[in-house]
Amino acid sequence: MIDTHTHIYLNHFSDDRSELLQRAKEAGVQELFLPNIDKESVAALKSLAAAHEHIYPMMGLHPSHVKADYEEELAVVWEELDKQETRYYAVGEIGIDLYWDKTYIAEQQDAFDRQIKKAKALNLPIVIHCRDAFAETFEVLEANRGEDLFGIFHCFTGNLEQAHQALSLNLKLGIGGVVTFKNGGLDKVVAELKTEDLVLETDAPYLAPMPYRGKRNEPAYLKYIAQKIADLHQRPLAEVDAITTANARKIFQID
Repeated sequence: MIDTHTHIYLNHFSDDRSELLQRAKEAGVQELFLPNIDKESVAALKSLAAAHEHIYPMMGLHPSHVKADYEEELAVVWEELDKQETRYYAVGEIGIDLYWDKTYIAEQQDAFDRQIKKAKALNLPIVIHCRDAFAETFEVLEANRGEDLFGIFHCFTGNLEQAHQALSLNLKLGIGGVVTFKNGGLDKVVAELKTEDLVLETDAPYLAPMPYRGKRNEPAYLKYIAQKIADLHQRPLAEVDAITTANARKIFQID
């Protein structure tokens, strides 16, 4: 399995990161992808990825960290992507988040659009964060629709219509712990989709799946998400693992 979205470089894991990686390995998680947040997270992300061959970094500015100084934040993203000292496997996580604050919606849209264009110029996938902002997110994505747009709609929690719109934009849907929640509703949407449209993710330390809901999430719990998809699609777990892994490797352009 591949965890396509995990923040294990954060301080939440400072005390047991080595043990966490061992638990992930034992659970069958072979590769992990780290999304960036802002300029403050770059060093920790790069350090962890450099220390492990199976951990891959992304570079981008998280929408919740788009503030008045976002030009300064974007300058760090451009510098990291352009100097090419580190190979980044995606531009992410990027997007629009209106859950906490709507003050900087125009700045979020601008940062999202410019990072998409940067990804296109570098032939990199994008990894999208969207919270309480489907209409605004799709507005920017539709303006950039094209064969050179591809990536993952991270932590997808939309309805079936929104799922099909994302898929029509050449995006896969990142499915995490929410699919296991009893009254989350995502299970009903995922049941109507093809396994070939999905990739697995934990978004650790957030959104732990059942039976760990409310606790710190970690990559080893990816197996509960995969099993839920297998149950919904009535396919063997090994088949779901193989298909979602192939999807992720194609998106991130890993040989």
